[in-house]
Amino acid sequence: MSMSADWLKRGAPSLAEMEAMAEEAYARLPEEFRALCGNLVIRVEDFPTDEVQKEMEAETPFDLLGLFQGIGLAQGYELATGMLPNMIFLYRRPILDYWAENEETLGDIVTHVLVHEIGHHFGLSDDDMERIEEEAG
Repeated sequence: MSMSADWLKRGAPSLAEMEAMAEEAYARLPEEFRALCGNLVIRVEDFPTDEVQKEMEAETPFDLLGLFQGIGLAQGYELATGMLPNMIFLYRRPILDYWAENEETLGDIVTHVLVHEIGHHFGLSDDDMERIEEEAG
């Protein structure tokens, strides 16, 4: 059998591996888009907290792929002192579940979630977000 057995040794990415993937995806986004976010911290967790799930009215923990928390430059981010940095949470298990059900690559899904969480927070149109994703390559 000449088929490569690399896939036999592969597992789902860990929280740290997915966080690194998200950081790389974020770094590829256009500068003007990243500038909206001010100081952004990306966190990957397996699932949203019960509190977030309730707040977002998600029926199951698998319904949320990500969440943006904070304010951006458009909302006076630079004027606010003593505030926590803006954060994006990516939820590993729902993202992996979505990946298993779709034809997209995991990298494309992570980029999509990042762009959409930031974009929705700042009121960008779906067309704007699509263009930003294309620019990120």
